[in-house]
Amino acid sequence: MTKPGINMLVLVTTALGFYFGGGGFHQPMLLLWTLIGSALTCAGASVLNQYLERDVDALMKRTKNRPIPRGIITAAQALCFGIALILTGLFIFCWKVNLLTAFLSLLTCFLYVLVYTPMKRLTWLNTTIGAIPGAIPPMGGWAAAANHLDPGAWILFLIMFTWQHPHFYSIAWLCKEDYKQAGFKMLPVVHPDVKFTFVQITAFSFLLVAFSLMPALIGMSGKIYFWGALVLGIGVLYTAFRFQKTHSTIDARKILGASILYLPLLLILIIVDGIF
Repeated sequence: MTKPGINMLVLVTTALGFYFGGGGFHQPMLLLWTLIGSALTCAGASVLNQYLERDVDALMKRTKNRPIPRGIITAAQALCFGIALILTGLFIFCWKVNLLTAFLSLLTCFLYVLVYTPMKRLTWLNTTIGAIPGAIPPMGGWAAAANHLDPGAWILFLIMFTWQHPHFYSIAWLCKEDYKQAGFKMLPVVHPDVKFTFVQITAFSFLLVAFSLMPALIGMSGKIYFWGALVLGIGVLYTAFRFQKTHSTIDARKILGASILYLPLLLILIIVDGIF
């Protein structure tokens, strides 16, 4: 219920923001508390998301075996569990980190659970709306290390905001029949004309290349990061072009795989760039 795969990506981006905000990992205990708080609040938001979507989860192949549809736990238990996780994470932020980080985490949970989740049933723009809370974690990491937000934190926000579009549109393409069955207004469902989905994926892949280079252009990082980020961005863009050309499930999975690898590799680049 806590969606560990998504949680891991959140922790990677939080560490990314912490590294930039603090000029390195010079406060290991503060980083540890930040990651613990982030893991708990992210897990809680995922649980509450499943609580709110328990009816449609039972209709989709990819989600029908989740704990609530299977009857492993009750909806009331899930609700209490999710709230408890979020409150524990927020307490850790207030106690061990700072109030700014706690506020950003609370804002993330609010937008994800109470804005993005219901919007999936209303408009295909839910992906763009959902990309906002998905882009806040690196800002939370920055705030944890620096106790304020600089322009660099907003650049990280833009990188994460654009990254989510090719990532989640590829998922929407792969699972479009499931989403249609559940009544979710995902882009490939609302616009069966595949061209519109491909245009969105390619356009945001271009933006990802541009935004990912900005840390080097404003002096946040150096040449190693610049060239590495350029190669990674072109890799995602190439998979987008391939998908636009072939319309194949295999190439959709390649976009998904490339986007998953992108974030941890970007973090490694930043650390290597800082060392050398």
